[in-house]
Formats: sequence, C-alpha cells, structure tokens
Amino acid sequence: MRAVLTWRDKAEQCIYDLAFKPDGTQLILAAGNRLLVYDTSDGTLLQPLKGHKDTVYCVAYAKDGKRFASGSADKSIIIWTSKLEGILKYTHNDSIQCVSYNPVTHQLASCSSSDFGLWSPEQKSVSKHKSNSKITCCSWTNDGQYLALGMSNGIISIRNKNGEEKVKIERPGGSLSPIWSICWNPSREEHNDILAVADWGQKLSFYQLSGKQIGKDRPLNFDPCCISYFTKGEYILVGGSDKQVSLFTKDGVRLGTVGEQNSWVWTCRVKPDSNYVVVGCQDGTISFYQLIFSTVHGLYKDRYAYRDSMTDVIVQHLITEQKVRIKCRELVKKIAIYKNRLAIQLPEKILIYELYSDDSADMHYRVKEKIVKKFECNLLVVCADHIILCQEKRLQCLSFSGVREREWQMESLIRYIKVIGGPAGREGLLVGLKNGQILKIFVDNLFAIVLLKQATAVRCLDMSASRNKLAVVDENDTCLVYDIHTKELLFQEPNANSVAWNTQCEDMLCFSGGGYLNIKASTFPVHQQKLQGFVVGYNGSKIFCLHVFSMSAVEVPQSAPMYQYLDRKMFKEAYQIACLGVTDTDWRELAMEALEGLEFETAKKAFTRVQDLRYLELISTIEERKKRGESNNDLFLADVFSYQGKFHEAAKLYKRSGHENLALNMYTDLCMFEYAKDFLGSGDPKETKMLITKQADWARNINEPKAAVEMYISAGEHAKAIEISGSHGWVDMLIDIARKLDKAEREPLLMCARYFKKLDSPGYAAETYLKIGDLKSLVQLYVDTKRWDEAFALGEKHPEFKDDIYVPYAQWLAENDRFEEAQKAFHKAGRQGEAVRVLEQLTHNAVVESRFNDAAYYYWMLSMQCLDMAQDPAQKDVMLDKFHHFQHLAELYHGYQTIHRYTEEPFSFDLPETLFNISKFLLHSLTKATPLGISKVNTLFTLAKQSKALGAYKLARHAYDKLRGLQIPARIQKSIELGTLTIRSKPFHDSEELVPLCYRCSTNNPLLNNLGNVCINCRQPFIFSASSYEVLHLVEFYLEEGITDEEAVALIDLEAPRHKREGKWQETSSNNSQTLRLDETMDSIGEDDPFTAKLSFEQGGSEFVPVVVSRSVLRSMSRRDVLIKRWPPPLQWQYFRSLLPDASITMCPSCFQVPALHTPE
Repeated sequence: MRAVLTWRDKAEQCIYDLAFKPDGTQLILAAGNRLLVYDTSDGTLLQPLKGHKDTVYCVAYAKDGKRFASGSADKSIIIWTSKLEGILKYTHNDSIQCVSYNPVTHQLASCSSSDFGLWSPEQKSVSKHKSNSKITCCSWTNDGQYLALGMSNGIISIRNKNGEEKVKIERPGGSLSPIWSICWNPSREEHNDILAVADWGQKLSFYQLSGKQIGKDRPLNFDPCCISYFTKGEYILVGGSDKQVSLFTKDGVRLGTVGEQNSWVWTCRVKPDSNYVVVGCQDGTISFYQLIFSTVHGLYKDRYAYRDSMTDVIVQHLITEQKVRIKCRELVKKIAIYKNRLAIQLPEKILIYELYSDDSADMHYRVKEKIVKKFECNLLVVCADHIILCQEKRLQCLSFSGVREREWQMESLIRYIKVIGGPAGREGLLVGLKNGQILKIFVDNLFAIVLLKQATAVRCLDMSASRNKLAVVDENDTCLVYDIHTKELLFQEPNANSVAWNTQCEDMLCFSGGGYLNIKASTFPVHQQKLQGFVVGYNGSKIFCLHVFSMSAVEVPQSAPMYQYLDRKMFKEAYQIACLGVTDTDWRELAMEALEGLEFETAKKAFTRVQDLRYLELISTIEERKKRGESNNDLFLADVFSYQGKFHEAAKLYKRSGHENLALNMYTDLCMFEYAKDFLGSGDPKETKMLITKQADWARNINEPKAAVEMYISAGEHAKAIEISGSHGWVDMLIDIARKLDKAEREPLLMCARYFKKLDSPGYAAETYLKIGDLKSLVQLYVDTKRWDEAFALGEKHPEFKDDIYVPYAQWLAENDRFEEAQKAFHKAGRQGEAVRVLEQLTHNAVVESRFNDAAYYYWMLSMQCLDMAQDPAQKDVMLDKFHHFQHLAELYHGYQTIHRYTEEPFSFDLPETLFNISKFLLHSLTKATPLGISKVNTLFTLAKQSKALGAYKLARHAYDKLRGLQIPARIQKSIELGTLTIRSKPFHDSEELVPLCYRCSTNNPLLNNLGNVCINCRQPFIFSASSYEVLHLVEFYLEEGITDEEAVALIDLEAPRHKREGKWQETSSNNSQTLRLDETMDSIGEDDPFTAKLSFEQGGSEFVPVVVSRSVLRSMSRRDVLIKRWPPPLQWQYFRSLLPDASITMCPSCFQVPALHTPE
C-alpha cells in the first residue's frame, strides 16, 4: 500500500472537522468561524460560508445529500442546503462539540458540553437531553436505531432514537482516558453492529451494540483525534498527535502510514466509495491522497495464493475452485508458493507453511517454520527447503532456519524469477535480467548458467515441459521462442505481455496481450480469441488468467490446432490435441473424418468420448466383418455413408458391390418411397404390399393421420384406424367405422365404445353396446356418465342389474352431500348395512359439530331403520334393542340442544321452567354412560342456575356439589364458584310449586329422584312434553290378553255410555310381573270412571305394576282422551289415557312425540 498526494491546500485556521457530500463531489471543512467548500477532483475552493460567530468545531452531511449541518463554539447549529444556503439555526446552552445525521431518518443529533439534542425536519422543536459530562463525539448505527455518545469522563452512552439510554460502557481509564472519537462500522456484511472507540488513554477498542468488548484494547502510542471507516468498513483511518494518518484493518491491525504532516491531525475522512483520503491538520493544511493497494500474490501450477484485506492470505485451487483463508493478523508483504510449500513475509518475520498431506486436492496448511527476521526484498521465492530473496541485482538463498547459505550477484536488475522444479534442495530457478540475459540457477550451486542473451530486457519467461524450448516476452511486447540447445530463435510473435507453455503438450504455448489470447501449436499459424488479463499458466485445456485482482481458470477448447492437424490427415496427432480439451462437436468432427479415412482405431476412441453408441456399434460390426475375412472397402464405406445421411452415395456403393436389397431396406426405413419404387421397378407384388403398409405407418408418423386412417381401413386394419381416430377425437369417423363393422367383430366395436366414452359421446357408446348386446357395459356407461334416469329404466326391464345401478347412485349422492337420499338409495338397493352406516356417520358428524337437533333426527331415522330391519326374525331381538337405544338417544339429544344453546350462546329464548325441566330430565336420564357430545357440566350448570332462579335451592345445592367433582371449563369457573357460595345463603328446601306430580297415584315426587324419570310410589314412568319437558297428564295402559289393537280401537271409538258397576281389585302374580285388574260385576259402585278406579291403588311392592284394561273399560273411554302410538310391526301399539280431558294434547303422527320431535316431511 502506498499513498499518492493528489492535491494540497492551506487554510489560515485549524481544520477541526470535515465532511464529504455523499456523492463525493464536494468537501466541507470547518476552518475557524467559516465553512470552506472544496471541489474534490482538483482541490478548488468553491465557496467559503459565513454564518457562525465563533470557531466551527464540527460538520456533518445527511446521507441523502440534501443538507448538511455545522456546529460552533457560538453554541449554535446551522442547517445548510446542498446549494450552500443556510435555512435553519438553533442553539444549545454550551459550545457545540459534534453533530451527526441519522443515515435512515435524517434526524440530526447535536451534542454540546452539557447536553445533546435531536432534530428532524418534520418537528419544529429540538428535543434536548442533559448529560453529566462533556460529549466529545457521536455516531449513529447503520440502521439508524441507536446513537453512541463518547464523553470526556471515559463513558460511552448508547441511546435510542428518543434519546433514552439503553447501554452504558465504562472504559477502565475513566476521566483520565477521555473518549475522543467513535465510529460504527458501516459494513452491511457484519452480523453485529461494531463500534470503534479511540481514547486519549492512547488505545483503540471495539465494542458490540450490547456493550460487550470485542478482543483486547490495541495500544496506539499517540493521542487519537479522529477515527473513520472506509465506505465498506474494511479499513480504519486514525489520526492524532503523531502528526500522521495511520491505516488499520477493521480488526485494529496497523497496516501503514497514509501521510505524514507538520502538526496534529484533527480530522481525516475517506471519500465515499473510493480509495481517496483527506486529512485536516492543526496548522490548516488540507491534504488529499490516493491509496494504491498493490497485488501481492504467488502461483504454482494450479495453486494461486493472494493477499486479502491486507492481513489475510487466500490459497485458491484453480481446478477444484476450493479456497482456504490463512489469517496472519499482520500486514502481508510478500507471498510465494511452490508444490506443498507456502511462504508469507510479514513486517518482522517470514512464515513457511506446508500441506498436511500429499493429496493434490488437499487445502489444509500448517506452519512448518518461522524466520523471525526483518527482510527487505523485491521478490520472494520458496523451494522445498529454501527461500530465495531477490534484492535488486542480488539473489540470496536462505534455509528455513534463516541461515544464508548462498548468494548470487547479477550483472543487471533482476526482472523475473521462477522455480522450474527439480529434486528437493536442488531446484532450478529461471532468472530473467533487464540486460536481456536469461540464466538457470540451481539452489545448491554457486554458479549461474547463462542459457542465452538477447538484446532486449526480459519481462516474462517460461520453459517447455521437456526443457527443450524457452519462451521469452521482452519489453517490446514480443514473444520469442528459442531452442535451448541450439540457441536458435524458432519464431517470434508480436503483442505479448505474458507467456506460458502447455504442461501436457510439448508443442503448444499461449501468450496474452492487447486484449487477446493467442494459442500456437507447432509451426501452424496463431489462433486468437478475446481475453482480458495476463496468462500465467497453461494446463491441458485450462488457461490460468490474472485479471486485476482475481485469478480464474478459463476453459479454452483446443479446436483450432486440432483442425490444423486434421486438414493434413494427421489423425493421431489431432487426437492428442483433442485430448487436451475440445468441444463435443470437435470430437464428433474428428471421429467422422477418421471414419471416412477408414482410420477405425482413432474413430472408435473419438466416438467413445462423445458416447455415440450407434457409430461405435457400426465400427464394432465392421471390425467383426473384417475378422471374418470381408475386405470390401466399398461396402464398409457405404455403411458409413448411410449412417452419415449420404444415402444416394451409399445406394450407389451398395449397387456397385451387388447388394441392392440393402439399398431398398434403407429407402423404406427412411420412408423414401418414391426412390424405393424407382429401385423396385415392376418387382414382386408381395414387396409392393409391404411397401404400402410401411407407407401407411409413415403417413401416421409424419402427422398425416387422416390419410393413414383411410389407408388402414382399405387394408382392413380396423384396430389401427380406430386407435388413430380415437386419439385425435374424430367422433364422426369413429361412428362411421362402428356402423360399417359387423356386430360379430366384438373387439373393434368395444374399442369404439371405449373411445366414445372417453370423448364424451355416451349416445354413440350406448348405440355400440346395444349393437353387440353388452347390457352390463351399457349399465356401467349410464352409471359412469350419471345418466340415472336411463339407468333406472334399464334396471326396471332387467332387475339383475339393480345392484349395479342403485349402489353407485347412492355413493354418488353421498359424495355430493345428499346423504339422506343416499341412505334411501342404499335401502332401496337392499344394502341395509350401508344405509345404517351412512346414517351413523351423519349422526356422528352432527354430534361432533354440535348440531344436536340434527343428531336427534338422525337417531330417530336410525331407530326407524332398525325397526324396519327387525322384521327379519333372525335380527329381531338385536334390532329392537337398537331401536329402543336410538329412540332414547334421540330424546336425549333433542333435549340437550336447548341446554347447549343456553350455555354456548349469549342470549337464550327458552323459559327458565323449560331449561329447569330439560336439565332435570337429562340428569335423571344420564345415570349410566354419558353419550358423545353431551356435557354433564353444562347440564348441571344449567340445572343449578335455573333451580336457584326458580327457588329449588336444595336441588341447586346438589347440582353445585356435583359440579365440584367435575372438570370445569375456565369460562364458567368463576360463575360456578360464585353460585356455590351464594347458594349457601338460601334455605335448604325446594319450592313446592316445582314438585312433579304422578298422575296415576297423585304422589308428589321429589325433584331429585334416584329412580330416574318414574314415580317413586307406583313406579309409573312419566310422560314428558317434547317441547317444555313438563310431566304430561298421561298414563300408559296395556290391553288385556286376547284383545287385538284393531278391536281395542273399535271399542274406544264406540264411546258407550257408562253404567254403574261394582268392581273389586284383584292382584295376580306370575314369575316376572304383577297385574292389577278390576273384576267386573254388574253391581253398582257409583258413577266413577272405571279407568280412574284402576288408578286409585297404593303401590306396596318395589316393582312396577302396569295398568291393564278390559274390553268394558275400553268401551267406557272417550276417543278424545286416548292417544295411540301406532308403531309398525313387530312393535305393539302404545295406549295413553289423558287424565285431564279439558287440556288437549297433540301427537306427531310420524314420530309419536308430544308435541313432535320434528316436522314430518
């Protein structure tokens, strides 16, 4: 790295601060009480700006380039536009120390000795924040979220955009080490925000945004006044009391001096996106430097080592593209690489590295030796056991321990040096001098061997692989090639800046120059192609090219020299060149030329390269034929021509060798039918027919299907004609073929029908199926095309297809969410199992989705389905059990719908009495397992709330107690806890109005009934209203043995007038039941209703005794007072008597609920 002074100027006062316009065109300096505006290109002073009354200490430009700000000892801040006009001024209570613009929001931070302020164009006022120490410097993070403040008491305070302190960093020196300059790394590639800090404890430090220090403090040995990063954050500039600007890496490693000054450096900055640096000093000097970073690198064969970030070495494998980075943490001055050795010169030492293994692709280096000495040299070369230092005219050979073993003194300046290999410790060096001498030096020999001397200075050298030829590039850009043994100049080429021999081919070299790459083979003319950069290596088909700072391996096809050999029919030499690397096209060209020249060995190798199996097979066949004794080269060449597409030449050769049949086969295979006919003349009709068949196939293949179809029909190839018509969707042509075919030709007709189905022409498909009498396929067609009406009509005529129609129909309905119709269709098809399964799935879905009314309806349908299936004697008992179970579930879900609505929805439209009755009914019904979806918690919660509201406090207590043993949802937890507490303040009894009455024995039943929904006295089951769930004034009675349902209905319909009767209760017991009946006599016992007389009985036992009536009692009943559930068989009808005739009761004729569970369709 070296610094070149571009321009310099001198102001009258000290330069305290400076700032670049973001585009780099202008430079703003703070000099005395003025701002100076310079043109950065040539140092012209554009304009001085006056506005401050005292010394200007700081200046900063906004990232968008629209405005800049200056701060002065006169306690004021001035905002200037990019047109150099002052537009705004505001003040602090003390002199301004530093200013900084937010890079994202363009908010301005201004800091004084006692406070700091934040101003943005959007707000009118400046928000100020006190500081307990003098703020000396400030810097925003890249994202503009945080502002770092450096203070004279050694503290760094990191604030957010509102000025609130988020992190506080206390430096160990405290007020003895005031923070003088800070700067955030502007790089976007860093994972963390990194803050560089320079203090007057003469230290450089780095911190993360969190306040954690990165590494240790770096001693500076001077008081730093300014610190700033390069635009991409790769280097740091530090200036101060040592009267110079030092360049550091981003990690704090010193790289060198940018420019020495005559006084303290107060400010230094890098021009945006460039390598230009400006320096401002105490004595008013402004210096503008350009930094030039030279390339430090080394190359050996396919390994290239180069310097990166000044302190790192990257070794790149040019073939595998692998890279390895070696961090030296010091300035890398020189690099040399040779085989498995790598030498790196640092300011105070030389490090020698070696590879871990002998693997050619290994990229792991380890330190072998360290030579801790300071060396000054122009060039550095490393060998297996030595390093060679080049100092002007002198070469020094040092061992890895640093001992100087040998020294060579040259007549002129050494311009080029290169290791050309050799045994370890005895390597040969090629040295080129300015006076034109070219020498060969062995590291173990004191005497240099002069290879040759030319008139012009040497710029670049290389020796061929066999050490027989030497290529030299001189200072006149001429490439000269010599024979080393005879010293004869073989040839020379102009416009060369570097040269390299091919390491795999003795007669090939390449040289670059003038933006071109030149490749020369043997004595043939030069082949040129465009290429930027310097050629440094040539290995096979890869040319290693250095362009600016990057090395790349360019794949160069060796086509030109190969064709030069091919033109001279030198097939073997051309093959050797091709092996270095040519394109597939070139390989194919080589193979074809060799094949036509009947050079089969070379052709086979070339075709193997391009993996052309056809030609390899041809060559293999020819070789086999040659082994069998064939020697007709015309026939071999004819095969070659036919493979190459030279058909007429091939035909002539076939004819000449007496093989006309081969020519005919060739023409027909190629569909050259006209040529084939000419060849045949008036030959065999069988061969003519074969020719026509092939022509039809060809017509099909060349996309002339209609012509092919006509040919196939005329030839009787109906299957092929149908296949082509079907694949092209020609329905008209297909129906013509189908109608012309005889019905005995079943296969082609079925093929037609399949295509009709595929082409959405079911009418034609049906016609075809009818023609061949395939009714099963016709049914399947109707089902597949969803033409259900035609399918049903066919099913009526042919019942054997009923299953084939109704089962898919039901499945189609189910797929289209028409489940109830699907269930009926399954039923109609006699698939009871599927019908029940559909209903069960519907029911389960309804429960899971909390549609309990739907669930109740589906359970009712299920029960009726089971009742229908119970007519089968084999399933009667199981299905009747299922019927009663599903009827019970239907009642439960119907009731629970109201409870669910009450607990889940915000508003309830049901009366408290209804909710109370339903929850009590459910509680008494849920004595065993609770069905899916029904929540015991919701039921008890509703019961508790309604019981409390209606005065059934004892029952409410019981409900709350039961809830304590259950898992309660969080949403009603508080409500239950509150209810549990408040219920304790209520009396421990229930309102008598709520107590249910048994209409049979007139017993008042408790609200909490252990027996369930039956009377505790007479065990008579309660009949509930399906809407309000009140106990209805109905009593179920049973017919005496011998009375049929029809007779009972006829007796009730008589409504005979009542007679005075005398009756006695008689109780009879059998194995499992007790029967209570009235012994009828003609004696009068009064005018009471005979049925009522049967009820007035005090139950003594624990089992239920049903009411059984005789014919006379039936005759005495009024039709209005009797409700009959007319169940279909095998169930018995159920009879109920209303005990309050004035209160009318309706019953659903479908489901027999009072009132109905559902509305019948």
